[in-house]
Amino acid sequence: MASMEHPVFSISTKPDRRIRRYENGIRFLEVTPSVKGLATVHDRDVLIYCISQCMAAVNEGRRVSRVMRFKAYDLLSATNRPKGGESYARLKDALERLAGTRIETNIITGGREEIDGFGLIDRYRIIRETRDGRMQDVEVTLSDWVFNAIQHNEVLTLHRDYFRLRKPLERRIYELARKHCGQKSEWKIGLERLQQKCGSSSTLKEFRRLVTNIVTQDQQFDHMPDYSVRLEDEMVIFDKRRTNEPKPAQGAFSLVRLDPDIYHDARTAAPGWDAHYLEQEWRGWMSEMDSDPPRNPSRAFIGFCRKWFETRGRP
Repeated sequence: MASMEHPVFSISTKPDRRIRRYENGIRFLEVTPSVKGLATVHDRDVLIYCISQCMAAVNEGRRVSRVMRFKAYDLLSATNRPKGGESYARLKDALERLAGTRIETNIITGGREEIDGFGLIDRYRIIRETRDGRMQDVEVTLSDWVFNAIQHNEVLTLHRDYFRLRKPLERRIYELARKHCGQKSEWKIGLERLQQKCGSSSTLKEFRRLVTNIVTQDQQFDHMPDYSVRLEDEMVIFDKRRTNEPKPAQGAFSLVRLDPDIYHDARTAAPGWDAHYLEQEWRGWMSEMDSDPPRNPSRAFIGFCRKWFETRGRP
């Protein structure tokens, strides 16, 4: 939540090597990039993926750790990225920027104030397949700051279509709306203040043009998740979208819990696939259907895994 409130990540498409300092009352945050530049909004996908895996484990009563290991392919799939060699190279660059970006802050997490300097991740390790040199497994050690927020549930869910937003500014605007609007029907912010919160180095005139383009595209295609956005008299206004899904059925399905042992069966049904990623896909697919939750969720999930493997094969 703290990283959604403050512009920790760069929205620039070029390496951003500026040292940034933001103050809000007695709170401050200073971000220092590495020689490779500041971690970007798209680099943040790695953290989002790690946090989602941790929260899934917490919700299931499993032990979580700062050290996480996952398949590079699973992360690319979950974050709507291509699977070609260039994407693996970009993932390595993202890991380098996340490890190199340093933060000093006294933002409160977990009910305590700390003035500390740290990286977004402490370290990373890549295991390559020797035949073609392609990245296989990735091991990431989260920083204490990030892990402390996870342990105290200081996180917010993001809409699945967040990863379909390609423009960095679109993602940053959505993050701010998600943080400040939440379940409220509307949230307003001045254009100049929004620019500050986005961490944009553009002129106000250029920033207005960029926001106007996003507003125009959203009015045409409704592409912004959760919230529509409009610009009126130098105020950017977010309205929570009305959804057509039947809320009782959605709510009932969100309460469905799987047997912890089912993940072993899921890996057998879909060899090579990450069971928790398949669960996310299954829940998303079920929530889009106009039906009641299955009587036997575990059996339905395994059936979904088998069908997934039949149509896609090994990753």
